[in-house]
This record gives sequence, C-alpha cells and structure tokens, in this order.
Amino acid sequence: MSLIAILVLPLAAIVLCLVPLEKRSAALAGRIAPLATLLSAVAVLALAIGDALHVAAGNSIIALANWIQLDGFSALILLLVSLVGTTAALFSWGYMARRAHGEKRLRLYYVHFNLFFFALLAVPVTVEPNLAWIAVELTALFSVLLVAYENTHEALEAAWKYIALMFMGAAIALFGFLILFWAFKLGGGVTYTWAGLRAAAPHMPPVLTKTAFLMILVGFGMKVGFVPMHTWLPDAHSQAPSPACALLSGLKTTVALYAILRLLPLLPPNHTATWLLTIGLISVGAASFLLLQVRDYKRLFAYSTVEHMGIICTAAGFGTASGYYGAIMQMLAHSVTKSFCFLAAGAAVLAVNTRQIASVRGLIRISPAAGAALLFGGLAIAGAPPFAVFLSEFSILKAGLMQGRYLATALLALFIGIAFFGILGGLNRMVFGRPMGDPPPPRTRLPFTCVLALLLGAVPILVLGVYQPRPLHELLNKAVATIHFQIEPGSRNGRRPAKRTTVGLTRRTGRPRTPTGKAP
Repeated sequence: MSLIAILVLPLAAIVLCLVPLEKRSAALAGRIAPLATLLSAVAVLALAIGDALHVAAGNSIIALANWIQLDGFSALILLLVSLVGTTAALFSWGYMARRAHGEKRLRLYYVHFNLFFFALLAVPVTVEPNLAWIAVELTALFSVLLVAYENTHEALEAAWKYIALMFMGAAIALFGFLILFWAFKLGGGVTYTWAGLRAAAPHMPPVLTKTAFLMILVGFGMKVGFVPMHTWLPDAHSQAPSPACALLSGLKTTVALYAILRLLPLLPPNHTATWLLTIGLISVGAASFLLLQVRDYKRLFAYSTVEHMGIICTAAGFGTASGYYGAIMQMLAHSVTKSFCFLAAGAAVLAVNTRQIASVRGLIRISPAAGAALLFGGLAIAGAPPFAVFLSEFSILKAGLMQGRYLATALLALFIGIAFFGILGGLNRMVFGRPMGDPPPPRTRLPFTCVLALLLGAVPILVLGVYQPRPLHELLNKAVATIHFQIEPGSRNGRRPAKRTTVGLTRRTGRPRTPTGKAP
C-alpha cells in the first residue's frame, strides 16, 4: 500500500496547512505549513526509494490492479519526482519566509505546492491511460496557481497564457486518447493499461494508432514545451516562485514527456522517427539561438528546458535501444540539474533582488553561496563534464552515430554547442563581473534551508556524472524495455510482436549491449 500512502501524504500536508490558527499564533502557522510540506515530501521520498529498489530487484508493486502500480519506467519517474519535490520543499522554507507577504499568503503557497506535488506523483503511478491524461491535466491546473502566485500584472498575464495553451493541448490530447481507445477495442484489447496497449498494438488499426499518437504528441507537446508550442514556458517559469519553477521545469515537462514515450511501443520506430526527429531538432535549434539573446536568467533556464526536451525527443527519434537509453538518462539528468538551476536562480534573487542579467555583476562577492550555485548549475545544465547531463548527451550523440543518423547527430551537436555558449556567456558575467554600484552592494546571507537544499541538490548532479548505482542502472534498463518493443510482419495489420530485448549500456564500459546482454 506504499503507492496509496505516497498519494495521500501531500493531501495530508494540505490539511495541516489549512488548519486555522489564531492571530497570535501567526509565527507558529509560518512554521507548520513548511514543516508539514517538508516532512510529507521526505516520507514520500523514503517510500519511493523503497519501491524503486523493489522494482529494480525484479519485483512488481501493485496497489490497485490495472489502475495504480509500478514498473521500471514509472518507478524511475516516481523516484525523480519525489527527489526533486523534497529539495524544492526544503528550499521553499527559507525562500518563501523572505518572499511571502503575510501568513495567509504563505499558507496559500504551500497548499498550491502540495496540490501540484500530488498531481506530479499521480502521473507515474497510474497505468490506465485515461487516468494518466487526467493526472497530467491536473499538473497544469494546479501549477497555474503557482504561476499566478505573485499576483503581479506579469504573473497574471503569464498564467492566462499558460492555462489557455494547456487547455488547448488538453483537448487535442483527449481526442487522441479517445481514438486510441477505439483502436484498442478494434484490436481486441482486454485490459486498457500501458502494458495492455503494448500487447494489443500488433492488432490495432495502423491508421487509428498513428492518428492517436500524433494528436497526443501535439497535445502533450504543448505541456512539454516543444517549439512552436513553447511560448508559455519562459513566461510561466520566470514569474512563478523559484521553488515552483524547479517543479515546473524539472518535473512537469518530464511527466508529460513520460506519457508520450509510453506510447512509442504502439508504432514501429521508423513510423515515429520523422515526427520525433523533426520536432526535437526544431526545438533544440530554436532554443539554442534564443539562449544567445535572453536578458532574464530565469528565462535563460526556461529556454534551456525547451532545448533539453528537444534533445530527449531527438534521442527517442533515433528509434534504437541505445537512443531510448540516452533519452531516459537525459530525462533523469535534466530533471535533477534543471531543478537545481532554478533553486540557484532563487538564491540569486534573494541576493540581488533582480532577474536581469545585465543588472547582476560580481555575484560571487555579493553572495558566495548563490554565485557558486549559479555557476555550478550553469556548467552542469550546459553539458560540461563531469556532470550528469554531459554523460547523457554523450550517450545520445553516440547512439545517433551508431545508427547512421549523421546529419541529425551533427545538427544536434551543433545546437548543443551553441546553447553551451549561450548559457555560460551570461552567467559568467553575472558571477565574475565587477559588482555594480558605488559603493558595491553588501554581502547577502542566504537562509540555512536554502543553502542545505542547494548542497543536497548538487549531490546527484555530480555523482551521476561519474558513477551509476546498480539499482539505478537496472531501472534504466527496465525503462528501456518498457518502451522498446519492435514489431515485425505477420499479424492482422501486417505485424506481429517480435522478441523484446533489454538493451542498454554496460555499467563499467558504457558500451552498447548486444541482445544477449554482453558487451561486444
């Protein structure tokens, strides 16, 4: 019943945040909400780690059969959501104590935070596609409350743009899921789950399956932030509080992309390659050039999210097991790194009280902790070694070359290089430039919980760049096996299921596995 507990804990935190207190207890109220949020997030993380280890060992976790359960891919995403949610909750304690206006506003923030966290957790644990659609839409509905939290003209404008595009995407994706269910029934499917869809795929009408996939790709692509459907993303991520941005950029885009990747086994890789490669390369290319002219460092990280979603989509478009492995590694690396970047941006906001790149110089002198964190996050998300993003991007480029996609791989490498200079160019001036003003601004001390969250958030970024724990490696291979399902001729639609193989990278050498599991 651990999965049920994982869903209940954020809701219990909401109840504690809403407990009415007398006016003289305002100070106590200011501690109950962040403490309840943090404790529930830590409990969720502990349960998610236990479940992930259980699944990595080859076991299954079923709370409600065909409704709420975990496999390798969903266990990995659940672990990712719980980890990022915990660091964001810890950072929120000190950050919101300085930024919130009044006890009621503070409690309102934590209520919205826990609602959003609950919706994010619900996406990977649901195996019924229609429920997954509802969970993804709940992430949009609850996160818009955080986008509009500051209640400024810019925040409200960003929230309206955000919710309008989210609802448009929801309608398109819903139509796609309805067509998918129709195709599933025509294919003789029995249990409408991710696994049931994969089993029924050889017998589903190809026209309906392709139509459904394309509509879901467009509908959920708006939530992922693919170009040209990305316009909401920089506005929303620049206006929401920084801990909420960590969830928006590190998790919300990831869980929507997770739902898209779940549908890849329904079509042969050569049917989806053109769509995924085109969308992915356009997104990476557009974002890389936009990064060269950004003036707001929170928007800088937002455009970097568009870039990384495009990289993942391109990797999935390669259509090979090594490409899928690199895509899932990139999802993991991007989520932990981008969430850290927005926490570092929040620390910079506390130190200098501006988001304009041109207005910040010598941050390392004004706030050594904020300056070091911003530089660390910039290097990590730009793909510098030895961080996690570098390893995943290297795996993706290698997969493209192995498949013979030389033009796509060359374009991807070029765009990644442009984005690298776009990110570090602005951050370098912010961190090391001469402090502006005469006399220079005084040193700023960050809240303890913010510094602690940055330290804890930096650990997986650095560790995953040089070492991959065996349970995590097993989860990655199980995730690849979940979406890598090739089809060959012989069934109703000219195809029958082929033997599935778990193909990933060996832990020690990083070389591609053969179908026997041994390195060549």
